[in-house]
Amino acid sequence: MTTDQNLMLYTKLAGFRLVVLANRFGCDNDFSRRLHDRLVEGLDAAIDRIHVIMALERNLLAGDDEFAEYQLEGEIDIFLRFTINLLDDLDIDCDTHEFRVNGSDWMNALAADHSGVDIDYPKLVALAEDELGSLAPIVREIKTGTGIPVHAARVVYAR
Repeated sequence: MTTDQNLMLYTKLAGFRLVVLANRFGCDNDFSRRLHDRLVEGLDAAIDRIHVIMALERNLLAGDDEFAEYQLEGEIDIFLRFTINLLDDLDIDCDTHEFRVNGSDWMNALAADHSGVDIDYPKLVALAEDELGSLAPIVREIKTGTGIPVHAARVVYAR
């Protein structure tokens, strides 16, 4: 990524942040306000990452830091995998048959009784367009305009 690309991305992210904040005024329930707040937090985190990348680029050009090139490469790698999660996040460890929701403690998905062994992982189910409400087109525009995926899904336990 070049400095020009970073400035353009920063401008887009800041613009989307303003749109989300303005859109939040029309929220009529706590769930919608919470989704808007999480999206603003995600956009802030992306903007912070861009600031770090631009600072490392300046250090690299100035020759001030001998490790700036390696740090820059690492930060760009991290940014390319950046995702905004609006609701739930699910981590599954298939080797240990454990899962965790939103960074909480690991829980066992393995159960055994007289009928056998059962492995029951929860699933992520995407929010419907009507659940996202006025955020749905904004989320699509963020993905299209910046390449940053925005996930809006809830954990569902299949029982």
